[in-house]
Amino acid sequence: MDGLIGYTDPSKMYSVPDGFPSWQTVPTYAKCTLCRDRCYAEIRPVILRIYHVFLLSELGIILLYFNVQKKKGEIFIREAPEKFKLEDTTIWSFPERGSWATHSGKYRGNWSPYIPRNLILRYSKKKDWILDQFLGSGTTLIEAKLLGRNAIGVDINSEAVKLSNTNLNFTCQERSKIFTKQGNANNLPFIKDENIDLICTHPPYADIIRYSKEIPGDISHLKYEEFLKELEQVARESYRVLKRQGICAFMIGDIRKKGYVLPLGMNSMQKFVEAGFKLKEIIIKEQH
Repeated sequence: MDGLIGYTDPSKMYSVPDGFPSWQTVPTYAKCTLCRDRCYAEIRPVILRIYHVFLLSELGIILLYFNVQKKKGEIFIREAPEKFKLEDTTIWSFPERGSWATHSGKYRGNWSPYIPRNLILRYSKKKDWILDQFLGSGTTLIEAKLLGRNAIGVDINSEAVKLSNTNLNFTCQERSKIFTKQGNANNLPFIKDENIDLICTHPPYADIIRYSKEIPGDISHLKYEEFLKELEQVARESYRVLKRQGICAFMIGDIRKKGYVLPLGMNSMQKFVEAGFKLKEIIIKEQH
């Protein structure tokens, strides 16, 4: 089972992004497609069991139809899963990994899009800035674009950035700013202090899956203890860029070595606590 760990930063002041550098950008002109799917799921009153009570009223469903002209190279997509409901417990299970929009399971180790969709809907609002510093195939940014959030995706592997740009090349009804950049999760100088509303990411599980051929700084090549050491700086950099009361959520699972369990999830969580975060919630994602 994977553990989904959420943190809140209690000591930073809110600020509004003044804009970001002119990095490589993917097309983000968004108008409504002629989709038959509900664009927003019903949000029911829920209770988070540790610190806060969230009472979220239902959102009305409005379908707008436009004569849409897509930009060259863009595609029309199905914008939402069928019969989606926001998770209201701390045990999440998704028997179908999700294949709406440009999502697929072809990129080894990427997470189900149901996970970032739930996190983005629960912990952010439209036009907020979301960061995924382990971009991979772009799952989090795809959901951010579909849900009208601005987002920054960073990956140390340029091939992952290219793949994400391809997956983000679609037309949808929302308008958002989406940036991708090759970079290292432990050093994000292009992001100002306290500019991110939500960190939503899925780092590698030490060296279980190696995502490059020994790119310098790629933590997917590090053994267990080395990985945790490097994660300390990732946690500190995450703390720096996150706004006060912002949420940092990441999914990571325990691993086995020589027949024994290594508690990677809990040890990773501790690195973030040591960086200044406070534990808000632990969510278990069932493996299928």
